Amino acid sequence: MARTSQDVTEAELAVLQVLWEQGALPIRRITEVLYPTGKTAQYATVQKLLERLESKDCVVRDRSTTVHVFKAAIDRDELVGRRLRQVAEKLCGGSWTPLLTHLVQTEQLNTEERLALRQLIEELDQPQSKKERRRKGQS
Repeated sequence: MARTSQDVTEAELAVLQVLWEQGALPIRRITEVLYPTGKTAQYATVQKLLERLESKDCVVRDRSTTVHVFKAAIDRDELVGRRLRQVAEKLCGGSWTPLLTHLVQTEQLNTEERLALRQLIEELDQPQSKKERRRKGQS
């Protein structure tokens, strides 16, 4: 199966996770986190991964100083949504229902998670959800 240009590989995901957890960092620091006993080859690997992520608009580079600093341009939720949409398209003909039904039926949701899911569904069933009102600045 061909990989789309926006797919994030496992190695790229590891770099994004460092940036999500620690914020903006230079390449050397990212390399130290990913490869604590790293060598020059690992620095070059991280550099290449950052270049790929930058071309996919997943990270941005601050070039204003001598040492370039990278930060995530997408958050974890956006990447999760992107991947779930791909799964829904590939396996479910674009329908979310089989995917969501499977997750709810096979995963052990605790009381708090079930309550949050019910509240979300109720909000989405309302003509104008609380989220939309918040976005528009209404109460």
